[in-house]
Amino acid sequence: MSTTTPAPLKVAVIVGSLRAGSINEQLARALAKLAAPAMAFELVSIADLPLYNPDIDDGRHPAPEHFRAAVKAADAVLFVTPEYNRSIPGPLKNALDWGSRPYGEACWAGKPAASIGASPGAAGTAAAQQQMRQVMTVLNMAVLGQPEVYLQFKEGLVNEQHDITVQGTEAFLTGFLSRFAGWVRQQQLR
Repeated sequence: MSTTTPAPLKVAVIVGSLRAGSINEQLARALAKLAAPAMAFELVSIADLPLYNPDIDDGRHPAPEHFRAAVKAADAVLFVTPEYNRSIPGPLKNALDWGSRPYGEACWAGKPAASIGASPGAAGTAAAQQQMRQVMTVLNMAVLGQPEVYLQFKEGLVNEQHDITVQGTEAFLTGFLSRFAGWVRQQQLR
């Protein structure tokens, strides 16, 4: 009897920070290493999205079309975001709005999703994560409830090779990724 390994899940990873070398991008790249081979992460940039305006949502702008297509092609979405002023960053909210259109054809609809984040502060990104859960639910995403990840990011947590350097944090994140992969596969069976 042979057992086949399922194909890797394709996960669109959206980093909420535009800053080069952001701690959330570092975290996303480290998660990509930990997730393999069960999941294949594709970082989907939000940097080129113009501010959402229905007057320019006419298909002539390639960035929103590319963004929506990348999300639609994925099996799931993982948001990795900082917290700005106890909220989600403006560029991330803008991306959520672009993906919600055109009405009735949102790229988010039905996608299994999770949101995590890192911050230098002790509270991690708890307030931003609560807002993300509200928005993801409104956008009809299947949101992973547990575990929640509000990571305090300290210098050296992720090295230049995108490895998590703290064993307990690596184990926790590996557990999160395993739960997320199981959640996505469970949603695919529905």
